Amino acid sequence: MQALRVFVAVLFTMTLSTLTQANICLSIDLPNSHQYTIDSNIEIISSDGVTLAANIFTPTTAPSPDGYPAIIFVNSWMLDEHEYLIQASQFAKKGYIVLSYTSRGWGCSGGEIGMSGPTDTADITAIVDWLEAKTDTDMNNIGISGMSYGAGLSLAGLALEPRLKTAVAMSAWGSVEQILYAQETPHLFWGAFLVASGTLTATIPPAIIENFTNMVSHKNIDSAIKWTKAISPINSIDLINERNAPVYIANNFGDNMFPINDILTYYSQLTVPKRLDINQGMHASGEVIGLLGVPNYTWDNAHDWFDYWLKGEATGIMDRPSVTMERDLSTERDEFSNWPIPETETKTFYFGARGLLKNGKLRETPYKPWWPKINTIFSGLDSGASTGIPILSAFIDGHLKTPVFQSIPLINRVNGIVFQTSKLDDTLKIRGIPSLKINITPSSSKMQLIGYLYDVDAFGIGKLITHGPISLHDTAPWQRIELDMTLVATSYDVPKGHRLAIALDTFDTLYGVPTLTPYSIGFNYSRKYQSVLNIPIID
Repeated sequence: MQALRVFVAVLFTMTLSTLTQANICLSIDLPNSHQYTIDSNIEIISSDGVTLAANIFTPTTAPSPDGYPAIIFVNSWMLDEHEYLIQASQFAKKGYIVLSYTSRGWGCSGGEIGMSGPTDTADITAIVDWLEAKTDTDMNNIGISGMSYGAGLSLAGLALEPRLKTAVAMSAWGSVEQILYAQETPHLFWGAFLVASGTLTATIPPAIIENFTNMVSHKNIDSAIKWTKAISPINSIDLINERNAPVYIANNFGDNMFPINDILTYYSQLTVPKRLDINQGMHASGEVIGLLGVPNYTWDNAHDWFDYWLKGEATGIMDRPSVTMERDLSTERDEFSNWPIPETETKTFYFGARGLLKNGKLRETPYKPWWPKINTIFSGLDSGASTGIPILSAFIDGHLKTPVFQSIPLINRVNGIVFQTSKLDDTLKIRGIPSLKINITPSSSKMQLIGYLYDVDAFGIGKLITHGPISLHDTAPWQRIELDMTLVATSYDVPKGHRLAIALDTFDTLYGVPTLTPYSIGFNYSRKYQSVLNIPIID
């Protein structure tokens, strides 16, 4: 069954290029207000002649001598310039010119999808030129913002267009490699969704389909990685740092489309005035309700951020702790001074071999058997450990506070292995990125491990805390190796009296596998080396 699912997914991805492309172009005439006027049919010509569709809100109040502060909104994947209408009206009421545009390849705009590459950043320059020529914009106070796809374009634009003063990036991404191929594992479900939806609703360049297909099939990887670097905002982050341009980022812990570790890396490399809010829930779910004008933590902070940096208002946004994390299964939000979190320390658990009927142990002291031991699992079937139903599970966890459950004793011991602690004497407050160092012996040169971290109650029912995949494509068969892997960052409290468990198997619906050929993985134990789970915790 596992092989069949992977085969169908790969075949589906490789045939996307044969589908008919059809941009969805909508024209909406919007009514004016006594507080602003709207031009719904703006066309801006970029440097290569491509036409960009846009709308603009202009306040009816008189501008200051320097002009109006301005905000540029960039569309999300599959959407267009109408995405931000309600937020644009709210900003316009406060005295901002707000221009929302559809990036190339989408909606009524021409060209092909640029994926924040040179054509997209040239488009942003053309839009700033247009604002300067056609409006009363204060050219010293222009911000840019977007959600999802638009967030990445906003970060790239801030780096390469010096007339932009600041950016607000929601559900952002920094590295295309990390969102499609982190730890050499193709993010099959979400990658296929992005490519398929782009193929069906936009003008997608062959390079996107070709390079994602190469990642899924593990071919021409060097070329694919080179492509990701050319279009990744993180590769121009030095330009943001050089001119000290302030950045506000908001993302979500349960975002399996753009896993949070990617943007944490991006944020940690920023040396500018910055803020990071991490919410719970799936991709964009922490901020999407704000598009409807409903009070929203992220959008409220976005208003405070722009009011401070573009209008000089004392909103207090820069006086608050710069990093916040919404705790999983809770409405509480922790505040920290920076990322990585200075207050964390690392708690290490050592793997102990499982027995004939018992799971392995997570010990607080090194495991030193009298003679080397080995536990073996096999690929080919799912063990039962799982990230749940794509899209739905992350949404339910983040917003209905109902996690993915799994009976830990029922995890298939042939295809998976579990290591768990004794009952915890104190609450374990996990904040950050758990990691593993595992001594294994794979029977194949190609293999995959998925790690699932669980909070286990007295009845053996585990709540999924986080997970992470890693794949190998060219290792020596039947040779012991030490494998380093990271899980996705989390903010979670494991209650006193519960157990912490890590389950490991070779398959999850979210990811593509490196081979369909069956293989085994041996977990090695010896006095000479240790396998460990490292957990970042706070007091």
